[in-house]
Formats: sequence, C-alpha cells, structure tokens
Amino acid sequence: MNTILNKFQGVGVALITPFDKNRKIDSEALRRLIYNIEDGGVDYLLALGTTAETATMTKAEKNEVVSLVKQYNKKSIPIMLGMGGNCTSALVEEIKSTDFSGIDAILSVTPYYNKPSQRGLFEHFSAIAEASPVPVFLYNVPGRTGVNLKPETVIELAKKYRGKIVGIKEASGIVSQSEEIVKALGNEDFCVLSGDDNKTPELMAVGARGVISVSVNAFPQKVKTMVDAIMHGDKSTANRVYNQLYETTELLFKEGNPTGIKAALSILGVIDNNLRLPLVPASESLFEEIRNQIQKDNLC
Repeated sequence: MNTILNKFQGVGVALITPFDKNRKIDSEALRRLIYNIEDGGVDYLLALGTTAETATMTKAEKNEVVSLVKQYNKKSIPIMLGMGGNCTSALVEEIKSTDFSGIDAILSVTPYYNKPSQRGLFEHFSAIAEASPVPVFLYNVPGRTGVNLKPETVIELAKKYRGKIVGIKEASGIVSQSEEIVKALGNEDFCVLSGDDNKTPELMAVGARGVISVSVNAFPQKVKTMVDAIMHGDKSTANRVYNQLYETTELLFKEGNPTGIKAALSILGVIDNNLRLPLVPASESLFEEIRNQIQKDNLC
C-alpha cells in the first residue's frame, strides 16, 4: 500500500464544529474535542466535512477552523480537508487559492442539487484531480446529494488518475458498490473507506480499509478498538464493541447529523449543544434517549 494510503486507513474522525451560545466558533471546545479524540487513538482528522456544518460557515470561518485543527493537532496525525461544491470552476479556483501546508489530502463530495450524469461526475472530479496539489478522496453520499457515484465511474477515475485520486468515502449504503470497487482496484493504490458508522463491519468485510466516523467524536477509544479488531481478525472483540455502540449510533442519526452527535458530546461534557440554522438541537425526547442509551451501554 502506498504511503498516502497508510495514513488514511483505520479510523478517521469527521470533526464537528463546536459553537458557543452566540453560534460563534468555540475554539476551546474544539481543542478539548481534538485532544480527546487523539488520546483515543484516532488515526486521522477530517476538517470541514458535512458533520462540521461547513455549509453554514463563511470563508473566514472555514479558514479559522482549519487553522485551529492544525494548531490543536498535538500528535501531528494526518489531516484530510473537505472541499466540495456544485460549481466545478468555483471549486477549482478555491483549490488553487488554498494553502495546503499541513494538509495531507482532500475529501470531495459529489456535486449536490444539480444531479450530474456519470460523465459529468467524471469531468468534475477530473478537474479537481488536475487542480489539487494533494491526493484526492471521493465522497459518495447519495442521500445528501441526490446523485450516486457508480463503481464504474470510480474505477475509471482511479485508473486515469492513479496516485492522485486514491480513495473513496462510500456512504451510499450499497455494500456491493464497495465490493465491486475493491475487486477492480485492489488495496494497493486505492482505498475504500466506510462513510456509515454502523455499516463499517460490512464494508470492511468486502475490503474497505476503515471508516470516516461521526460517532468517534464522542467514543474514540470504542470505535478505534472495533476497527483495529476487524483489521486484525479479532471477531469476538469487534462484535462485542460493535454491539455496544450500535443502538447509540443509530440514535445519533435519528434527527440528522450532526444533531445527534452534538447531543451526545454535550451529555459527555465536551461541548455545548449549539447548532446553526437550518439545523437545530435534538428534541428533548431524543436527547433523553441518547443520554439513557449512553448510560445503558456504559459509554460514559
């Protein structure tokens, strides 16, 4: 496996962005969060992904978050940067104007709302690959974007841009898509990562090399233990931890993301439970469900 893929196997965290009561970036809470995550053994950080509420931020705020993530990355683990959009030319210009010092790769989501064809997706990601000075991971999440990046398109992109387009975060919920990609490309030059916490064991069973996780924000040691156990063939440990996490993880997505994970983190005392419109905090009933499940499963 090439050097860049060694950095991005195992457990990555799709970082949330903590906000204070005025909905401003809470730098102290972000510091606590990152320190806790790194102490839990997480392998890399994803800044400005969907979970970060990136769509609600100004350019200056995005730059602030990236700067803080770099500053608080005390263990100097790899950083992946979310960079996506539905205007290819604007995204290319953003990439060209970005300072990539301290950034090891980008994660780029399929264009949302305008629902391009597979050929349009191929051309979009080709433009990103040609503009980016760092390796590119694709991000397929049809439930959010309205378009499914099909395996044949992924395979075509990976072969044309070998060493530049190096992986995919697969969150379509269709395990066979990951299996088809792994069979065609292997694991040496291309890496499939789970984009769905509770499907991670299924995807790793067909060749995925880990997960970019939401729940790991709150439960880093548990998620890391589970994924390491899967990678080392320790089914007993993997199943035990998966079963311990499963119900709580399901609740985290009941009212959308990052609504659930921010509720969990506030219950654990890591952040205040503040989101930016159009997102709102978890309902009182869900908040109590999450609290009770965390206690029941000994995740405190």
